[in-house]
Formats: sequence, structure tokens, C-alpha cells
Amino acid sequence: MIESLFFTVRIKEKMIKFSSLILCALLASSIAKADLLGRIVAIVEDDIVLEQELSAQVESITKNLKANNVMVPPIFILRKQVLERIIIDKLQRQLAEKSGIRVSNEMLRSSTQDIARRNGLTIDEFRKELESQGMSFQQFQEDIKKEIIINQLRAREIGTRIKVADREVSHYLETQGEIGEEKIQFHLGHILISVPEGASSSVIGKAREKANNVRAELLLDGADFQQTAVAYSDGNSALKGGDLGWRTIGEIPTLFVDTVTKMDKGEVAELIRSPSGFHVIKLLDLKGLEKHIVTKTSARHILIKTNELIDDAEAKKRLLALKERIMDGDDFAMLARSNSDDKGSALNGGDLGLVGSGDLVPPFEAAMNQLRINEISDPVQTQFGWHIIQVLKRQEKDDSVEHKKNRVREEIRKRKIEEETELWLRRLRDEAFVDIKQDRL
Repeated sequence: MIESLFFTVRIKEKMIKFSSLILCALLASSIAKADLLGRIVAIVEDDIVLEQELSAQVESITKNLKANNVMVPPIFILRKQVLERIIIDKLQRQLAEKSGIRVSNEMLRSSTQDIARRNGLTIDEFRKELESQGMSFQQFQEDIKKEIIINQLRAREIGTRIKVADREVSHYLETQGEIGEEKIQFHLGHILISVPEGASSSVIGKAREKANNVRAELLLDGADFQQTAVAYSDGNSALKGGDLGWRTIGEIPTLFVDTVTKMDKGEVAELIRSPSGFHVIKLLDLKGLEKHIVTKTSARHILIKTNELIDDAEAKKRLLALKERIMDGDDFAMLARSNSDDKGSALNGGDLGLVGSGDLVPPFEAAMNQLRINEISDPVQTQFGWHIIQVLKRQEKDDSVEHKKNRVREEIRKRKIEEETELWLRRLRDEAFVDIKQDRL
């Protein structure tokens, strides 16, 4: 019995020793793994890239490639490519931080709501959808924040330098002539008031005066273009009523291209000067272009800003009193001049001119669009303060040509930004201090 008990004790001692060995082995393995994940793979200026960060991104990209049935490259190539992307990302965020670029909580919340809305989801639904895909909402917001910061940095470093000249747009239209399957054709009317070669300044002045008078007859008196051309034009098309016929961009004289592509149907352009004299151009019609009709609104307003002395309630009270005075016969413009805190428009009696969609802040535009002609709104709040608004008139404008030009301009701008971004990122990478631990790739 004593021997049996002794034997049991010895077995327990061996088990304890064996368990200790296993525990030590597991602990050593965990330490080794933690040490591996904590290894520095690269130094990027005053930041570092850890193995854990690199491995996590490699794993994520591998999953995406497999999900899209894309062959995964050898691991050493993939790690190198992913590391370069991390380095570029860190360099951009470091520059953004030095430049004072920040993302407010409101901006982050607004961006997240916008993404959820575009996916037809509420914020709560969007959160659940992310979690169902294995992504935390917090991580998603961190990623969005980084993206916003980098976009703001690129907009400042690159976007402000990118310019697209009217000549570039015109050249695109001249050489391409098409966007999609659309082919634009312009029906032009032309009147030439000629100037002799080597003419004196007085002769040139008289020709300019004559051309201005002809243009005024067309604009102010509503004179018939064909009759006016027959009567005054020195051009070859005078006896055809100045009719140049239907022409594509490539067929329009280069001198007229920039002007014609900015014109609306029925518009008479400003005088165009050339060695042969002064040209009066009218866009009689156009075709081959998808119509893009925009509504322009003529509106005026009175603004009361809030401050330490004027709170929201007081601002609304003052505007309601002004509205009542206007309804009783007082002049809106006069009250705007003496009461509006928008000093720019106040000088014009509160007149904002003709405005289109997107020209004004959303709350103001929404209220304005609901008003009938001459109707005055109740007080409307925007980030600038409180307003009362009156709509004077609305008009529809065929904005097809300008709309198409804007599309072309945006295409050119995107191409330029893409090209410049590649160069900028390469310069950023080349000029930075980056130490990659090659033995750890």
C-alpha cells in the first residue's frame, strides 16, 4: 500500500515536470511568434512597417485576388508589392499631417452616411452588412478617414496645379468630333464687316462701330439675320443671307471654334476680330447633341446672421417683420440694402442673379425651388444665417454645348491628374528616407 502510494506520487511528479515542459514550449512559441509579428520590415521616414501590418495586408489582398479568380503571384513578389503600397501610403499620410490636414468627426460621419445612402442602406443596416462581411465598423471608418486625408492632400498638391485651357477642349472636339456616337453639327450665320489691308486706325474704328451697330440691330431690334447679312456683310456668304450651312467642329474656321462651342442656340457672339475685319456670328441651330436643359432662377434674399446679440429666434423674428413689410408694399430691394448682412448682394437689392442647380447651398436651393414667381419664403436657415427668399423669374436654357464641353474638360482633367499623380508619388518616394530590411521579405 505504501509502495503503491509512493509510485503514484512519483507519477504525479513526472506529470508536473512534463506539463511544465509543455507550458515552456508553448510560451516560447508564443514569444517567438510575437517577436516575428513585431519585427520591423521597413523604416519610412519617422515611421515603421511591422511584419504584422505587412502580413495582414498580404492576407487581405490574397483573399480578394482569389475571390475574383485572379492568380496569386509568388509570395515574395506579392509581399514586395504590398510593402511598396504601404510605404507610399505612410509617406502621404506623414505629409498630410505635416501640412495640417485633418478630418473632422462631422466630415467622417457625413462621408459614411453618404456611402451607406449610395448603397441604399441606413447607417445601422450598413454597420450590420460590414460586420457580416467580417469588417468592423470602426476599421471601416479608419479606412475612410485615411482615404479622405490622402484625397485632400492630392487635391492640394496636384489638383490645384491642373488646368485645362479652353483651347485644349476645342482641340479635343476638333480632332475627335465625337463623344460616344454623338456627332455635333453647328448651323452658323456669318456677317463680315471688312477692313482693308493696312487700314488706318480711324478706318478700323469706323468698321468696328459699324459691326457693333449691326450686332445691336440683331440683339436689341430683333432684326432678321439673313436680311441683315444681305444688307451689310462683305463675306462670301452675304448673298446667301450669311448662311454658312451645317458644319462639324473640324469644319468651322479655327478663328470661330472657341466662340462657337460656348454659344447657345440663337445666340449672337461678341465681335471677333481678324486681319480681314470684324465678324458677327450667330448660332442658328445645332444637332447631333443630346439636349441638356437647365433651369435658371432669378432670386434675391435678405440675410440676418446670428451672433452674441442675435440668436436664431431673434433672426427669424426680424425676417418675419421684414417679410410683413414687403407684403404691405415696402420695396424688397430697399429693405435688403438696409438690413441684409450679405453685403455683396445687398448693394444690388439682395439680387443673386441667375443661378442654376448646385450654385447655392442645399437648404437655400431647396427652399428657393419650392417658391412660385414673386413668392417670398418664410425664414430659411443655412450655415450663413437666416434668409428670406423671393423668386423673380425662372427660365430654361439649352446648355447642351457647354454641358458637353464640361464633360470633355473633366475627361482631360482626370487624365492629367492621373499622369501627374504617378509622377508626384514617384518623386515623393524617391526623395524620402526608406530603409527596407531585405532579409525580412
